[in-house]
Amino acid sequence: MADSLIAPPVKPGHFAFFFDLDGTLAEIKPHPDQVAIPDTQLRILHEISLRNQGALALISGRSMAELDQLARPYRFPLAGVHGAERRDIHGHEHIVSLPEALIQTLQTQLTTRLADLPGTELEAKGMAFALHYRQAPEHAQAVLALAMSLTDAYPQLALQPGKCVVEIKPQGINKGAAITAFMAEPPFSGRIPVFVGDDLTDEAGFGVVNQAGGISVKVGPGDTTAGWRLDSVTRVWQWISDIARQQEKQHAQHHGGNQYGSLSRRL
Repeated sequence: MADSLIAPPVKPGHFAFFFDLDGTLAEIKPHPDQVAIPDTQLRILHEISLRNQGALALISGRSMAELDQLARPYRFPLAGVHGAERRDIHGHEHIVSLPEALIQTLQTQLTTRLADLPGTELEAKGMAFALHYRQAPEHAQAVLALAMSLTDAYPQLALQPGKCVVEIKPQGINKGAAITAFMAEPPFSGRIPVFVGDDLTDEAGFGVVNQAGGISVKVGPGDTTAGWRLDSVTRVWQWISDIARQQEKQHAQHHGGNQYGSLSRRL
């Protein structure tokens, strides 16, 4: 899609909400540990979750442990490590793993080879590895080549480029598959999916949401398959706040019922 896509309208509807975190709900920082979501904004997410019977999930490349930490004190359904970890509305966890021997081999090879690329950083996620080069953009091609060499050598692995990061993860794992899994179970099933994300890792989610007739929203510039666009994290929160006010108004009018209309699409 072109960069001229406009922001989605705020209208009542029977929705299931999915949000990426870094670059969507929070500004990207030089180091992931510097990221935080203010309490006032977390309360807005919690209110929307309550208004939609819990049909709100965070979908991220971060681990579920990190997502829980960032969302405290609230506990949302989650898909971490691009869907390799998933926790449903009942707290049941669904984990995709790699053989321990392969994890150890990857850890050793990546640690050794990234040591020759100063400024890069290896993040081990258990069943996946993130190769960060935000502090050393001159090594972008070397990091990509390293990741490609390993995914070529081990067919059970897949490569996922992102913003100043390349990830190695289990084959078949992506945010689209995570959204599909959520949409197959209550309270998400039967609702219109809404997914907001900013990165290449979110495009698989946009594709699934588009096929379901949902609302896909790209944050920031760049080519995308999303149908709508918000230009910044600040605009994302303005839009989310508008949704919360709209749903509060609907709740007051219908005394907690679900007599919502449908969200008209621009595309």
